[in-house]
Formats: sequence, structure tokens, C-alpha cells
Amino acid sequence: MKKYGFLLITILICSCSKNVLDENIFIPDENDPRLPAYTELGYNFFGAKYGDSYFLSSRNTPYFINYKDDKLIFCLHGYLWKINSNQTETISLIFSFPSSPIRVYQDLVSLDRRLIDLTNESCNVIFEKGNQNDTLIVSNGHLNFKRAKILRIDREENRAILSGTFDIEFLRNDMPEVISTGRFDFGVTSLLYTWD
Repeated sequence: MKKYGFLLITILICSCSKNVLDENIFIPDENDPRLPAYTELGYNFFGAKYGDSYFLSSRNTPYFINYKDDKLIFCLHGYLWKINSNQTETISLIFSFPSSPIRVYQDLVSLDRRLIDLTNESCNVIFEKGNQNDTLIVSNGHLNFKRAKILRIDREENRAILSGTFDIEFLRNDMPEVISTGRFDFGVTSLLYTWD
């Protein structure tokens, strides 16, 4: 009987560990607790200041990664939290830039320490709100993949940890706007090739 009890506890611990790896975990930043702290642990969260508001992760699908026509498409899907009115609205920020082929999550390690200059004409940044998609005119900005590594559990590859920072100065509707102090940290187990 003790043998089966130990086996049951082991199975429960393993299943809990897997669930924790797939959760969205918010660890507040020391300087601005409304933002997530920068981590490289695969916490499936991102955040940035957007003017006097905050752009934060959706709890469901905070990111989308696709590779098409020699470009990597990296989408941050979340909501804009307007502090003054305490209102939220769903938005996405979509980065597109030239990349070597990325077909499976293991290929993401090619992004390790890669800095993308978002003003480069080969890059696009799209701001999506509701049914409206705006290609931004970026005057200054970077997408910095500070760390891309494979997480192994019991010597088996489990996921890629993709962590970094971003900041953008741009025109939208002929008005200057700024997204600053952006940071992301995702545990990627698969790449998606379609998104509705």
C-alpha cells in the first residue's frame, strides 16, 4: 500500500510541476510594481509602459510566433490598462523581421542575444486594436532578444525560454507615441502557423 501511495504522490508532483511551467506568472518589478520584473525563467508574461497607461499580457495567449516568407512574426497579445480611468481594451503589437528559418521551438535559440533595429526598412511593427490594424511609422525602437535557451527537465528538452526587452517611438494617427521599458519572458513549446 505504501508503494502505491508513493507512486501517487510522485505522479501528482510531476503533473503539478508541468502545470506550473505552463502558467502565466506575474512577478512585480521592484521599481514599478505594475510591470512584470524582467526574468529569464519562462513565466509567460510581458509588460510595458504605453504613455500614461500599461500594455500587459493577456492571461490566455500572451504571444504568437510564426515564420513565413523568410520573416519571423512575433506578436504580443494583451490589453491596454488605462490607469486614470481604470479601463482596459484588448490590443496586440506585432513585430515582423528577417530571420533564418524557425520551424520548431528549438530553432528559437538562433535569436539569442539578437538586437532588432525596428527602424530598419525590412522590419514592420503593426498595432492591432479591434478590427483596426495600423502599420506604425517607427522613429526609434528596438526588440532585444536578450536570452533564448532550451529548458531541459530530466535531460529531456521541454521548451525554449525566450526573454528580452522592447521599446518603440512611433507615429500613430499622425500623433507621436511611446512604448517603453517593455520586457517579455515566454516558455515556448510549439510554434503556431495559423492565427484567427
